[in-house]
Amino acid sequence: MSTDGRRDDARELSAGGVVVRDGEVIVIVPTRRGAQGQRVLGLPKGHVDPGETAEQAARREVREEAGVDADLVEKLGDVRYFYQRDGQRIFKMVRFFLFDYRSGALEDHDDEVEEARWMPLAEAARALSYRGEREMVQRALSAISRER
Repeated sequence: MSTDGRRDDARELSAGGVVVRDGEVIVIVPTRRGAQGQRVLGLPKGHVDPGETAEQAARREVREEAGVDADLVEKLGDVRYFYQRDGQRIFKMVRFFLFDYRSGALEDHDDEVEEARWMPLAEAARALSYRGEREMVQRALSAISRER
């Protein structure tokens, strides 16, 4: 608590990508488990490094966690939530961007990821582990529909 009685929460900023190709999106299974030890189905994302923009971080995380290069289309939105780490409450914001797949192979992901695969967008909007990420895929579906 601060001296005036308000809670001092730590803050984290991450960025991630919704990479699409032909009606599909890249999803990943990270090696890190969820809060209850379960496998998680998610989108590529990670911390924004010092001196890096959210867009740059999202592109880097897509490359590292999914093994692909992609072209930025637009910002989709932010997912905000709190979590606990070592007894401290952390406020986290993840800024997501829509990307078009350009090149690369999903097998070329880093060791933080067990599996990266393509999944139909509509299926991912139901199957992803976290509500905020499902919403970002839904926004990607809407953005793609507007383009047609």
